[in-house]
Amino acid sequence: MRLFLQLQNNPSNQKKKGNFFLMPLFYQHNINDTSKLAVWHLTENEDFFLEKVSAQKEITHPHKRLQHLAGRYLLQILDPEFPLHLIRVSASGKPLLPGRKAYFSISHCGNYAAAIISENKPVGIDVEMVTPKIEMIKNRFLSESEINLSEVNYKQPIMDHQLLTLFWSSKETVFKWFGKGQISFRKNINLARLFIKDDGGFITAHLSNSVKTNLKVEFKFFGTLCLSWVTA
Repeated sequence: MRLFLQLQNNPSNQKKKGNFFLMPLFYQHNINDTSKLAVWHLTENEDFFLEKVSAQKEITHPHKRLQHLAGRYLLQILDPEFPLHLIRVSASGKPLLPGRKAYFSISHCGNYAAAIISENKPVGIDVEMVTPKIEMIKNRFLSESEINLSEVNYKQPIMDHQLLTLFWSSKETVFKWFGKGQISFRKNINLARLFIKDDGGFITAHLSNSVKTNLKVEFKFFGTLCLSWVTA
């Protein structure tokens, strides 16, 4: 018995229904009154994005530059008045708006980009493609208790690629939410509770650094695409 529903067909075949959209913007979610997120599928060339936004840093790799532009474009979709020109990157690599009570996070993987914004809470977001390659690094980011978590809840081995990808994505989301670097995925971020219903759910994550913080990481699968986010 598989952990999730059988992998769906490519989301590009879906018409608008509820929160689903035709490509390239195929998912947008209002989390609450002050926070929202969106996912974009990269089908355009660079000129499309350069008509709306500009690259803030020098990126020579064509696809990475396209991902960068798509992330910034998503911020303006979520908030047409988002001050892109004020974005700065901290010493830890986290993009932020200095001196402003507004929070955002961007992620990209392959031909997808995702962004989340909030008016009053720190946020984190991550998007990943499910791939068997995740098995090669599982011991670097999973503790023994997290391996047991999967076995206790689902009576199946940790080798399921969807579950591994979800665990990695959840820890990446917490890392981005924290935004200060200097933490270990395996030692400082512990996933303690996993709830799944249909193609989504949440994971309870414990971040241990100078203090211990409990976070609820929500997630959703779109076929072979895994999206996770947190607002706290």
